[in-house]
Amino acid sequence: MFLGASSWVFSWAPPYEEAIKTISRLGLKGVELTIWNEEFMNDYYTEEKNKELKQLIADEGLVLTNVFCLPGSQSSPDREVRLKGLENFKKAVSIAKQLGTSQLTTCVTCPFELQFPFEQLRPTTQTWTLDVPKGLDWKQNYADFIETMKLYAEVCEKNDVRLSIEPHPHFYIKNAEGLLRMTEKVGSDRIGINFDPSHLFPMGEIPQVAVYQMQDHIMHTHFSDNDAQSNAHWRPGKGKIDWDATVRALDDIGYNGVISLELEDVPGAAGFPGFHRDPNSNAELIEKEYRLAIEYMEKVFEREGIELEK
Repeated sequence: MFLGASSWVFSWAPPYEEAIKTISRLGLKGVELTIWNEEFMNDYYTEEKNKELKQLIADEGLVLTNVFCLPGSQSSPDREVRLKGLENFKKAVSIAKQLGTSQLTTCVTCPFELQFPFEQLRPTTQTWTLDVPKGLDWKQNYADFIETMKLYAEVCEKNDVRLSIEPHPHFYIKNAEGLLRMTEKVGSDRIGINFDPSHLFPMGEIPQVAVYQMQDHIMHTHFSDNDAQSNAHWRPGKGKIDWDATVRALDDIGYNGVISLELEDVPGAAGFPGFHRDPNSNAELIEKEYRLAIEYMEKVFEREGIELEK
């Protein structure tokens, strides 16, 4: 296993060149890029820019471990809307291959595209609820979602890429059982999991147990910590997750990929506009947090007697 980082924590929106250089300067080996929306897909990730980014990543001695994308609409009741999301995914696959990776990640959507309350507001929200319209056909909606994921799997098979689903609170894939149910119905080894304990933990999962449950499906990881009261993304060691047990479990199942540090809620982190974070990181603060996270994870691997690639 080796350590990496998500570029969007350093710069939420493009350009990502400085984020790539910072991740290299921190001594990490892996880097992730992201396609948040169609605007970035069409305006930033041009063929020429993708060549430049691929070369920069190589020049910095990094490995592009993943491209995160949000094509969306996998559970829309409208099939045409779902198919529009599928077309966006096809574009993301093309971009990922131009950038030099065959690994993509996405979060699927909530049932019926319902707008569940934002998980990080839960600790200070008096009534945690959602207005659900009466008369919705929940069985049909899940069947529509599975049909869509089968189409995603076909795209992956045709293009020789893999798609890891990141579990997320309240989405169709929010825990280990949801992932296992989906993969059984989709029936393709091209669809797996981006193991993200900070999303699984507040949904009631014990991360190391989830590793064993999902072992054959783990393709990529995001590491960050929280106290299970929300899906906050703190640096490992600041919350309640047992990282020694989690790393031990990953090693036990033979996982040898990236441990990608995704510290979205630490001092200095960049964030999406309109919440509580600046879209540009504070270089001094965010680099300090990452150095502390790297030091912590190195000690975890040392305690467990597991080699961490440099």
